[in-house]
Amino acid sequence: MTRAAFAPGTRVRTRAADRDGHSRLPRYARGATGTVVEVAGHHPLADDRARGLDVAPQPVYHVRFRAADLFGAGEHTVTVELWHDHLEGPA
Repeated sequence: MTRAAFAPGTRVRTRAADRDGHSRLPRYARGATGTVVEVAGHHPLADDRARGLDVAPQPVYHVRFRAADLFGAGEHTVTVELWHDHLEGPA
C-alpha cells in the first residue's frame, strides 16, 4: 500500500494525459490545479479494476478546484475524488 504523499492543504495538479479506456479522472479536471481537502482512504485504482487488473491499494484524495478554473466561470468550488495516480504535485 502506498503512503499518502499529499497532505490536506497541498496544491496538486491533475495529469493532463488521456489514459486508454475508462478513467475516473474527469476530462474537465485534466491538467487543472487544486487543493487536497482530505485523504479519503486507500483503494485499488478504479481505472485498473475496470480493466480486470488486480492492483494494490493507493491513496485516494478529495481535491477542491475553483469552478472558474475548470469551466471558465463560477464563484463556487468543485471537489473531485481522485486516486494518487491521477495527480502530479505539489503544484
